[in-house]
Amino acid sequence: MIIHTVSAGETLFSIAKEYGADPNVLAFNNDVSDPQRLPVGMPIAIVIPKTVHTVSMGETLYSIAVRYNKTVNELYRNNLFLNGDPTVFPGQRLYIEIERDPLGDFATGGYAYPFIPEHLLRRSLAFMGALMPFTYGFRTNGTLISPDDAEMIAAAKEYGQEPIMHLSTLDDNDIFSTELASALFASPELRQTLLDSVIANMLEKGYTSLDVDFEFLGRENAVNYANFISYCKTRLSPYGFGVMTALAPKTSDTQPGALYEGHDYALLGEAADAVLLMTYEWGYTYGPPMAISPIKPVGAVVDYALTRIPAEKLLLGISNYGYDFVLPYVAGVSRADSLSTRQAFDLAARYGAEIFFDEAAMAPYFEYTAEERAHRVWFEDARSVSARLRLMAEKKLKGALWWNLNRENNQNLLAINNLINPKRLNLGNA
Repeated sequence: MIIHTVSAGETLFSIAKEYGADPNVLAFNNDVSDPQRLPVGMPIAIVIPKTVHTVSMGETLYSIAVRYNKTVNELYRNNLFLNGDPTVFPGQRLYIEIERDPLGDFATGGYAYPFIPEHLLRRSLAFMGALMPFTYGFRTNGTLISPDDAEMIAAAKEYGQEPIMHLSTLDDNDIFSTELASALFASPELRQTLLDSVIANMLEKGYTSLDVDFEFLGRENAVNYANFISYCKTRLSPYGFGVMTALAPKTSDTQPGALYEGHDYALLGEAADAVLLMTYEWGYTYGPPMAISPIKPVGAVVDYALTRIPAEKLLLGISNYGYDFVLPYVAGVSRADSLSTRQAFDLAARYGAEIFFDEAAMAPYFEYTAEERAHRVWFEDARSVSARLRLMAEKKLKGALWWNLNRENNQNLLAINNLINPKRLNLGNA
């Protein structure tokens, strides 16, 4: 894959001509809304085909996959415009083989809200070894609060991927409830009832593992939380179910703050089959303008985690979104809006903003002015995602999980296809 940086006066058609690329494929792969108006500095990811097949009458995607000894998911990954749909038509050109620079086989997975558009979910699933519908909650009596996950589970299975049940302490206001977690830890009866409900749900719906995400627990709950994860594993193992948990991005055992103090890396790493490092949100809704996942802080979290948890249990969290920050930043007042990579590109094009790439953070950004207010946008593209995938491979981690798949970012998918061979998490043996 080649990354071309747009210069002044270039259009998608001139770039396509330079590389002998199909402009329609180029536009789709890079979330280009207007081929004639590209922001200066925009990265254009160019897939180089090695083998191209023109569909003949009577052929199906399945027959073409068999002919070339490929899986259907491989063809989906090489041809994003299919949107994970096997429908093909005579005369259509498909990329069978493309030039890649794979770093190895790594577990992949993505979180998604039930309202994710179907085409976006299906486009993403060929790249994800696991899907985590977000999220299950629970009541004070141990019964579950279920998301509308039936179609998501069915889709994951259709693409041969693992559906993993996500359990959190989020309340009705999308706030992690420390009180609910504390009550659970204090009551053996409540823990038993909750796990009875979890097991019944997993068996009924076909989930393969449990992903536990309790946050803002405080130091007083650190050991209790690790004990709860151990209890989950004890209860789920007889069914062949694995257990994983999400960890706040720490760089030391003594890092202060309720978010960090409640997660003991060593204890949780020992208790769980795998852990997700939530290596994102340095730039966040209420914070100062900065990259969401700057590579150096991300690397520092990984390095600390490796001193407490084996690499084969570690999953790197990858942000799939950006923020539009209003300038100047005022603590306690400013609020940034989240946006997708596609929306960021459209915004830069609309305001004629030049996109820059911060080599220290390994992240793109741009500035614009609207209604007499200055803005700075930090987001993700093929370059920033590739940098974190290379870090994951360099540190020999188990793989990576994406937060979240609801944001449109085709360059993200191109980066995955270029650098890694996706596989399932395989936490248990269900």
